[in-house]
Amino acid sequence: MKISIIGTGYVGLVSGTCFAETGNEVICVDIDAAKVDKMKQGIVPIYEPGLEILFERNIRYGRLTFTKDLHEAIRNSEILFLCLPTPQDGDGSADLKYVLGVAEDLGKFFRDNPGIGFKILVDKSTVPVGTSEKVRTAVKKYAPDFEFDVASNPEFLREGMAVEDFMKPERVVIGTSNEKTKTIIEELYEPFIRSGNPIYFMDEKSAEMTKYAANSFLATKITFMNEIANLCEITGADVDRVRIGIGSDSRIGKRFLFPGVGFGGSCFPKDVKALINTSNENNYDFKILKSVVEINENQRIRFFEKIKLHYNGKIKGKHFAIWGLAFKPNTDDIRDAPSVKIIDLLLKGGASVTAYDPEAMDNISNIYNGKIKFAKGTYNALENADALVIMTEWNEFRKPDFSRVKALLKKPVIFDGRNLYDLEKMAELHFTYYSIGRNIIKS
Repeated sequence: MKISIIGTGYVGLVSGTCFAETGNEVICVDIDAAKVDKMKQGIVPIYEPGLEILFERNIRYGRLTFTKDLHEAIRNSEILFLCLPTPQDGDGSADLKYVLGVAEDLGKFFRDNPGIGFKILVDKSTVPVGTSEKVRTAVKKYAPDFEFDVASNPEFLREGMAVEDFMKPERVVIGTSNEKTKTIIEELYEPFIRSGNPIYFMDEKSAEMTKYAANSFLATKITFMNEIANLCEITGADVDRVRIGIGSDSRIGKRFLFPGVGFGGSCFPKDVKALINTSNENNYDFKILKSVVEINENQRIRFFEKIKLHYNGKIKGKHFAIWGLAFKPNTDDIRDAPSVKIIDLLLKGGASVTAYDPEAMDNISNIYNGKIKFAKGTYNALENADALVIMTEWNEFRKPDFSRVKALLKKPVIFDGRNLYDLEKMAELHFTYYSIGRNIIKS
């Protein structure tokens, strides 16, 4: 099939590359000329494991191309995926100006080129309930008689696992009321569901709600576990044992039960707030999600208070090593990363920071502009630090040389926001070790 991907952000680039991998002809469109030129040279503008190999292969075989010319893409495609940013507005709502702006551009092109044939517009971006209708209205404003359809196809990609998630999806959700669209999109996704995982067809509004509901539920699950962890600290229970105990219940499951410093990234924070906004617009008080937002923010502050309390409220002049800047491992994404909040609080308190992350240091440097230092490697970050603060659970942090860690730190103190290490081992090694929902180990 001939496909256009309008917008080459995280979702667009992964989607376009994976569609090309199954033999489709894919044109990726972006208004950023420098970015388009880099992609034409085979340079992947994001870090995502496994993407580069597919990206380079499909460029080489001519199935994946890039352009700044939206009209060229429309003319040469039968399916147009809208993979555009929906940034958070001041009230928490998703800003649809990019989506609706492109919809109007499409309408104008359809008006001026009535003979180009039936087109399917697919909202791949995470958008509020009712967006498909708004896109349809924006197009019809200029091309009321043109034959087209608007469908919703929300993505369920985990950063760090996006290629695998796209190539082997647990499910594909399609919102459309048009039988012709249903047949075409079902054929498009057939190579990805050969193992029997389902395609769920539903109306557009239900598909749009499904994405928000899924992310908000997972965010709520993480938040609930963080609350349990906080209560464990107070009562003396061990959150790891609690997690194992409840995770064995098939109704609950083992995933998203790891406590930490709160969720971040481009999806959960924005989607939870957008669903709250949708609820407010419909005069419904979604109390549990409002609590999720509040608790998630407080979780970061609570972690910082552990650091502050250890130094009797005085961190001015202290120097901290930070391992991990990305909001999760296997990505360079720092959007709403807990590390940013902790660094801000440390700097505000008069402390200094040297940070290390395998992928996210370039992105974080754009925020701090020389206010923090960056290390070339894991151990370099520890030199002359008063303590180590762990913010992201990268694999390379899981089994460090603790004798080397101890030798490099001024004192053997670790604040672990991801519960990477065993309490008994930390005690044996004589570290002072703070984690989430577990006892404090004193050296």
